[in-house]
Amino acid sequence: MTAPKPLVVASLEDDTGDRCVDIIQRGDADFTYAECRRDPEDSHGWRRLSAADGPSFKTQFAAYSAAIRDIPWLID
Repeated sequence: MTAPKPLVVASLEDDTGDRCVDIIQRGDADFTYAECRRDPEDSHGWRRLSAADGPSFKTQFAAYSAAIRDIPWLID
């Protein structure tokens, strides 16, 4: 049996629309976050700046709290 695909449960975008943080549920048990950026001149779309296999948190709120702590622009 294969593990469920990671699911983005929330995406927090900055005021410019060029950066975001995805809160990701991995399987049924844990959450993490990944910072992303989008360059307007690049048609690729969003690119992750951090891996989705980062730190593991038991709740979505814990992942969100860690992202606020670790990514300065989220609290600006």
